[in-house]
Amino acid sequence: MTAIHKCNAASSNRWANFIAIRYHETPFAKTFSKLHQAPPMVSSAPPSSAAGAQNPSKKSLNFLANAMKRKDSFIQFFAMTGILLLSVRSLGQKYRLNDLQEDTSALIEEQKGLENRMKHIKSSLLAEAAAEPTGFFASRLRLLFADSD
Repeated sequence: MTAIHKCNAASSNRWANFIAIRYHETPFAKTFSKLHQAPPMVSSAPPSSAAGAQNPSKKSLNFLANAMKRKDSFIQFFAMTGILLLSVRSLGQKYRLNDLQEDTSALIEEQKGLENRMKHIKSSLLAEAAAEPTGFFASRLRLLFADSD
């Protein structure tokens, strides 16, 4: 090999080393290498040993220990949950009040319509009774309508 070929080979090796080092520093390469690692060896200890067995009470103790360790976070979580529930409840009450106001206005309109209808019926009955020649029916209607007014 000539000196020029040796120099080119050395520089290409340096570039290859540089690229390889840069590639292994990327997060993708680190994740990829972790995914393709060999699985851990299975322990030959019996499953009933204290090191290999985890019971549910231990898990709940770990949860409580974790809660005590991060007490501020748990208090904040429960406070925020409470505030969220109160907000949802208040929003529901707001819409319930709006529905009740709409129902009230509809009932007031219906009451006014019924009052107008009753006035019209009274006036038409009195007009028909006044047309009767004896006048007994008109006087009786006046007595009835005077009691209700």
